[in-house]
Amino acid sequence: MSSVSRVCAAVLFAGLLTVGCASGDPEPSGADSAGASQSAEAVLVPVRIAGGVVTPTDARFEARVGQPIEVIVDSDVDDELHVHAEPDHSFAITPGTGERFRFTVDVPGRVEIELHRADRTVATLLVRE
Repeated sequence: MSSVSRVCAAVLFAGLLTVGCASGDPEPSGADSAGASQSAEAVLVPVRIAGGVVTPTDARFEARVGQPIEVIVDSDVDDELHVHAEPDHSFAITPGTGERFRFTVDVPGRVEIELHRADRTVATLLVRE
């Protein structure tokens, strides 16, 4: 397995762990609840575009309003990443590895992250208060 594949696999695994952790109790309890709401970790969304194949396809993630979302892209082509949120975000993708795009969502709801040229939804965020 190449080092790029290992990094992508590690990032994907970390994203899946984030989703798994986010789907537990909706509100943290105990002494840690104040710290958890004040310093939320970024939700990582790994995206790979290689040889005309896009992964993931409509992966599901959960986030909170104002929580950082970071999309990490490895691509062999130019494209545009579009985030259908309030506020709306667009990012130009260039060929390369580890390109990072960070944003937050201010309004709760379903947020689609899509690639315009590939015409694919790579992820849907469920953003909660």
